[in-house]
Amino acid sequence: MNLSGTAVKKGLALYRGSVPDCLVVTDDLNLPTGKVRLRLTGSSGGHNGLTHIIETLGREDFPRLRFGVGNDFPKGRQADYVLSPFRADEQEAVEAGVRRAHDAILCFIKEGPTTAMNRYN
Repeated sequence: MNLSGTAVKKGLALYRGSVPDCLVVTDDLNLPTGKVRLRLTGSSGGHNGLTHIIETLGREDFPRLRFGVGNDFPKGRQADYVLSPFRADEQEAVEAGVRRAHDAILCFIKEGPTTAMNRYN
């Protein structure tokens, strides 16, 4: 995941895609579990995968859908946290968030990023 830029660059070349049409989906420790947020551009926010994509593409202006995973972990243990299963008490929020993310992605594809952001943020 920390070397995601390589896959994004190869995917764009293979499908002759443009950066603004490439929606990157990522986890986000800064959002509550199950929360979905769409943005057209921005920094990595400390996310190593996004950092690598920005470094590889040489730009920050690609859309991203951030999926909240919460941040209930001891200091320095975020890697273990994001690789662990969600807790039972988080399942409802996760399932609702996955449905919302799915709908947001389809809206992004069918109706464009602005409509998707207005509807799902």
